[in-house]
Amino acid sequence: MESGHGMLDHPGSYQASRRRRMSVPALPPYLIEPIWQQLEALLPEREVSHPLGCHRPRIPERVVFEKLVQVLVFGCAYHRIADETCSATTLRSRRDEWIEMGVMDGLREMVLGAYDRFIGLEVGEMAVDCCITKAPCGGEKAGSNPVDRGKQGTKRSMAVDERGIPLGAVSAPANRHDSPLLAPTLDAVTETLGVLPEGTSVHLDRGYDSDLTRERLEDRGLSWEISEKGKPAPFWATYRWVVERTSSWHNAHKKLVWCTERAGRVVDFWMAFSDVVIIVRRLIREAWSRYRWESRPPRRP
Repeated sequence: MESGHGMLDHPGSYQASRRRRMSVPALPPYLIEPIWQQLEALLPEREVSHPLGCHRPRIPERVVFEKLVQVLVFGCAYHRIADETCSATTLRSRRDEWIEMGVMDGLREMVLGAYDRFIGLEVGEMAVDCCITKAPCGGEKAGSNPVDRGKQGTKRSMAVDERGIPLGAVSAPANRHDSPLLAPTLDAVTETLGVLPEGTSVHLDRGYDSDLTRERLEDRGLSWEISEKGKPAPFWATYRWVVERTSSWHNAHKKLVWCTERAGRVVDFWMAFSDVVIIVRRLIREAWSRYRWESRPPRRP
């Protein structure tokens, strides 16, 4: 007579599913692979030469890249991601090394240029807005959060095109007003795209409703659509919802939601990394119905 324990080993059982269990990647392969290929092209080649040949081998860049992707998406500490393949110290040192070389900023410009070539940026209607997130450890880009009982927070000021593609962003303490951050945000856009075309309209909420804001936009040759204070704006009369959606895409990367970094350049590194993931994801989604390529996902992302 057979034992009843054999029933537990059928393909649909819990024990069988545990044996088949595999780790889920932080990002799908159709996103990780193109980002890594472009990042690898920006990294310099290293010639390793040691007279005794007894040095410890350098951790591969691909291993560090995948670990940093996990830190970005999950928002956990470096030592939580570290294992026998890569230590937390290596993650921090390689991150700082990439910051010094400007790798992530260069990658962001590269993927934005690729999106402009294959899909096309629509900068005729831009939207600018800010988003406040937590910064429990303080730091250079942290300040008293006026909407979180004075706790430490960081503010992101971001400009997007008509489809919600991030064009430029700056970080600041949470207690900075939105209006003074408009000029640095537009400067970040022009550094990436050059001079904006004539007739570009910037959509802003009522927090920017001031004569100084209008003067700044007029000096740049830009038109504006600003919600007036004390008057509700109908939802169909604005393009600002796209920047709100892009902020939610950023907040899906938990490193930005709960940022424990204290150095401003590191905060900007993670913001640029998040921009890269968002732009590549949108590029693949828009190109899915227009182009065919070898690694094209079977379903539209």
